Amino acid sequence: MIAEKLKEKTFQIAFKTSLSRSSNTLKIVLKYHPECKKVIIDDRLIERSYGDLERKHHKTIIQKYGKKQFGLWHRSYDVPPPGGESLKIVEKRVLSFVKDLLTLMKREKVNVAISAHNNSMRPFRRHFENLTINEMIALENPYDKYFDYTIEC
Repeated sequence: MIAEKLKEKTFQIAFKTSLSRSSNTLKIVLKYHPECKKVIIDDRLIERSYGDLERKHHKTIIQKYGKKQFGLWHRSYDVPPPGGESLKIVEKRVLSFVKDLLTLMKREKVNVAISAHNNSMRPFRRHFENLTINEMIALENPYDKYFDYTIEC
């Protein structure tokens, strides 16, 4: 469980999105962190929008549009699904968050916890792990692992 793994860490500020998955995960983690006095909702970390394809099973989309088109929408960097976001669009909003986050951390000299979503974690990890676009696209984010980054202040 992530909360157990983060038990020995300390952070003063936590970020989550308005989606219940993010809030629920952070709530469990914060039980071990009375030092965290501030929780901020920031939807720049929200899950990628799949637009017209949301709430549809992969199999259904593949049957309707074909495996090649599904793959393009699902894992392409700059081709969004109909009415949705490409990873490039997600990366733009996540990097906006990262810029503000780094400013906050340097100014206030705080540690932070972030409860984000799979597709917003990809560009976040790309930034902090210096990944290529293809490496970012190929990432699989395990549900039972956290990522720990050190910021030089």
